[in-house]
Amino acid sequence: HSDNAPQAIGTYSQAVSVVAGTTVYLSGQIPLIPSTMEMVSKNIEDQIKQVFENLKSVCIASGGNLNDIVKLNVFLTDLTNFSKVNDVMARYFDEPYPARAAVGIKELPRAALVEMDAVMVIS
Repeated sequence: HSDNAPQAIGTYSQAVSVVAGTTVYLSGQIPLIPSTMEMVSKNIEDQIKQVFENLKSVCIASGGNLNDIVKLNVFLTDLTNFSKVNDVMARYFDEPYPARAAVGIKELPRAALVEMDAVMVIS
C-alpha cells in the first residue's frame, strides 16, 4: 500500500506481495456453464457470477481458493459494466483484494460480455 498512489476504488489491492508458495496461472474464463458449455445468459451480472464460479472451480482443483488469487485481469466488452464487477466481486472475495486490471475490449469468444484470468499463489 502506498499513500503516494491512488487508493483502490473497488474490490482490488494496489499490489500483493508473496514471499513463498506455489504460483498457479489461471486461464481466461468466460461465462460458460460447465455441464452444457453454453453461455449462462445475456445478463451481465449472471455472466460475472458464472465467471467467478468457473474461476473458483479451477482454484479449488488447483488446491487453492479465490482468496489465493493475487492478480485478476477483467476484460469487458462494455466498461460501463465495471461497477457490476465490483458489486459481484465483493461477494466472492475477502480483503485484502487481489491486484486487478480492467480492460475494455471489442469482443470476446462466443459473444461473452466478460472474461477474467488470474494468478493464484498457494502458500
